[in-house]
Amino acid sequence: MNNRIRMGMVGGGEGAFIGAIHRMAATLDGQIEIVAGCFSSNPERGRITGEKLGLTADRVYGDYTTMMRKEAARSAATRMEFVAVVTPNALHLPVATAALEHGFHVLSDKPAARTLEEVLSLKRTIIQSQLFYGLTHTYSAYPMVLQAREMILAGQLGSVRRVAVAYPQGWLSSAEDGYSKQALWRTDPTQAGESGCFGDIATHAHNLVEYATGLRMTEVCADLHSVVAGRALDDDGAALFKLENSARGTLMASQICAGEGNNLNISIYGEKGSLFWQQQIPNQLQVKRKGRPMEIFQAGADCVYLNEKVRSRCRTPEGHPEGYIEAFANIYRDFAIQVRAARNDTVAIDAGDSIEAGVRGMAFVRGAIESSNNHSRWVALEPLWNPL
Repeated sequence: MNNRIRMGMVGGGEGAFIGAIHRMAATLDGQIEIVAGCFSSNPERGRITGEKLGLTADRVYGDYTTMMRKEAARSAATRMEFVAVVTPNALHLPVATAALEHGFHVLSDKPAARTLEEVLSLKRTIIQSQLFYGLTHTYSAYPMVLQAREMILAGQLGSVRRVAVAYPQGWLSSAEDGYSKQALWRTDPTQAGESGCFGDIATHAHNLVEYATGLRMTEVCADLHSVVAGRALDDDGAALFKLENSARGTLMASQICAGEGNNLNISIYGEKGSLFWQQQIPNQLQVKRKGRPMEIFQAGADCVYLNEKVRSRCRTPEGHPEGYIEAFANIYRDFAIQVRAARNDTVAIDAGDSIEAGVRGMAFVRGAIESSNNHSRWVALEPLWNPL
């Protein structure tokens, strides 16, 4: 009997940047099947995507409100169980809200919405619905990032003292780069939200810091600006930050670093040693301890020196590279386990990032904007993510 979790998707049609990646990741472990979708605002493009996925015409919808209504009317054994939201930012809130109100769990691309106010509104809806909500902070799902987290939480580095995270990209380094479909909405405040680069990729860097260290970011001092003339949103920025244990850090995020690909990297320094991880070399974690030679931890399901949780996130033996798709798949697999627990009325695992991570991410963006607009003064983040 087919016991796979049934997924619907909004966005991700022909020509979309991330939709196919989500679908590959969702189906990699055989836990999920795609049963419905509203793949595009263009009906023909959506129809073509649905055909390629083998969906029947009655499960390919022209708008997401119709999709929610008609799927909710189907039998419990056939309707979709959760919705993957892979649209531009402007649709994250309305699609997630519609899904939750019709009884569907939601797994969304980040950021959770365009602004802090929108995310706080979404949080209230999620709490009221009592349904699962997850965010695809993909880089925190790499096995070696989890290894770093487990080592830090176990005290192997001692207390964290300093963190340096950088996320340089070069794909928007010139004015001509701004005319692609992906660039047009990411540089448009009505679609992207109140921030460009910081909303798009600094939220990943912020999440990576909090996830790997197990510490929340409490204050930020930032400088955001637009390097390429005519852009309405930031394409470059840097920030100082403080963590809840009083550790200090630096965060750089930029999309105008010509020649860079997707070079997210993080260094974490503790009392006894340090860790370094780079997204473009994701299967290695450098570990440096005081008075000892540098070690390189390698991802692999058979690497017995790794934490058991880490090995469960590896699908192949050491030396067989895994990467972006597999990290995405870790998120989908964990989310499927949650949904299956809800289906069977059993206790769910604590899997992946929830709306709380989304709220803190947008609080960080708002704090960075406020700081930058006020001569880089320090801004406290907790009053933003936890308003009275």
